[in-house]
Amino acid sequence: MKLNRLGRSELVVPEICLGTMTFGEQNNQQQAFEQLAYALDNNLNFWDTAEMYPVPPKPETQGSTETIIGNWISQNGQRDQLILATKIAGPAQGGSQIRNGQTKFNASDIPAAIDSSLKRLQTDYIDLYQLHWPQRPANFFGPLGYGNELANLDQDITPLAETLEALSSEVKKGRIRHIGLSNETPWGTLKFLHLAEQLGLEKVVSVQNPYSLLNRTYEIGMAEIAKYEGVGLLAYSPLAFGYLTGKYRQGARPADGRITLYSRFSRYSNLQSDWATEQYALVAEKHGLSLTQLALAFIKQQFFVSSTIIGATTLAQLKENVQAFDVDLSNEILIEIEAIHKLQPNPAP
Repeated sequence: MKLNRLGRSELVVPEICLGTMTFGEQNNQQQAFEQLAYALDNNLNFWDTAEMYPVPPKPETQGSTETIIGNWISQNGQRDQLILATKIAGPAQGGSQIRNGQTKFNASDIPAAIDSSLKRLQTDYIDLYQLHWPQRPANFFGPLGYGNELANLDQDITPLAETLEALSSEVKKGRIRHIGLSNETPWGTLKFLHLAEQLGLEKVVSVQNPYSLLNRTYEIGMAEIAKYEGVGLLAYSPLAFGYLTGKYRQGARPADGRITLYSRFSRYSNLQSDWATEQYALVAEKHGLSLTQLALAFIKQQFFVSSTIIGATTLAQLKENVQAFDVDLSNEILIEIEAIHKLQPNPAP
């Protein structure tokens, strides 16, 4: 397992991070434990969760994912071998079950959220604590551009300096080791970096954003920040909710697929994604690869990616995903990928 430094921190993480948002919904605790044990046996000791998980969020299951991971730690120990990442939910998107829907990144909510996550995870520190999505209106979770509709929304925003001060205070207390962002934009990332320098506060070390063959918007602005500011990408949805496994090719809808089960996941379901997926699948077949191998190998070869977050609903899927990281794409394949990207760029932002 290749190791990468996370941003400019001293934290070294494997190139694969285990995503756990299915734990407590599509995976029960026993199935989750099997995945966690397999992951650790294969040096995949970087695990990502969130107070909002599992997904889709429901009042009756909120926090279950962290609880399952905490139960595993309680039964198996080995906390010092793990790198745990979790997230504080932003407003509205997570539903009303978290702090009555009034989630903010302020001086009172951040410590309260950390209290709850630490309790569920049965640990006294979190290695990477992330803001799940911006508190302000921004183009995340699907929108490609930032236009009048977003710009004209009423904005009740906690000052970013207050957010960063609250997070930095938690680092000083030792309850979190590093801070990160998620679903963030170039403006937001640079603003946090500037405030850290200006006020002598903790710098963000990572951004967890979507990145896949169907969504390469990170390359527009954010990749340059990664190069010059040392903020690493934790790439989520690398297989576009299963689209880039090929399971939904030609209109197929397997009964156990997330897009089949949950209609809210329409982000990747459009004609443009269908066309691009088919073209990438043909490239993979031409070169004797699975579509999964092509998709994951492409991501790992990007300079700005610190770790790729992979999740699975079965242990067999997880093993297949992990094994895909043994593949390296040739220049010929990369050129063919670029040709498709130019014809249909970012169909699923």
